[in-house]
Amino acid sequence: MTKTYEKATFAGGCFWCMVKPFDEQPGIIKVTSGYTGGDIVNPSYEQVKTGETGHYEAVEIIFDPQLFSYEKLLSLYWPQIDPTDERGQFFDRGPQYRTAIFYHTEAQKKQAEKSRLEVVESGRFSKPIVTKILQAAPFYEAEDEHQTFYKKNPVKYKQEQEESGRKTFIETNWL
Repeated sequence: MTKTYEKATFAGGCFWCMVKPFDEQPGIIKVTSGYTGGDIVNPSYEQVKTGETGHYEAVEIIFDPQLFSYEKLLSLYWPQIDPTDERGQFFDRGPQYRTAIFYHTEAQKKQAEKSRLEVVESGRFSKPIVTKILQAAPFYEAEDEHQTFYKKNPVKYKQEQEESGRKTFIETNWL
């Protein structure tokens, strides 16, 4: 019997910080840092970081839905972000650091909309939830140095989590 894998794409600010929460979960086959949502084909990090390409920094997750459902991915996604910040995430500012869920199927779209409504209705945040739900666009893999950054540069990764305010925000608002 052949395994059928699915794809999920999430933007949550700096892609360095979005890999680890998903990377070592059972049923997650691969997590890739990259760019999506913009107009430039195969952009570079240097282009995307200007904020002028329309691309988001994002992660593409290949997963086995029999072992790790899309709904479970969504429940892991939301606590990694500040869904009320429309200008970026933590100390990373600009349109390339906005949050979004990029759906690949109508079923994913419905699940993403349901999960977003649950966050809205939770009353956890006093400001509006601005995370967008968008149709998946071409995904362009980031350069090698950006892949599994938390493994290659554990000290810098930890520093980024703490200095950016992401770690404190998560602990204060989601845990």
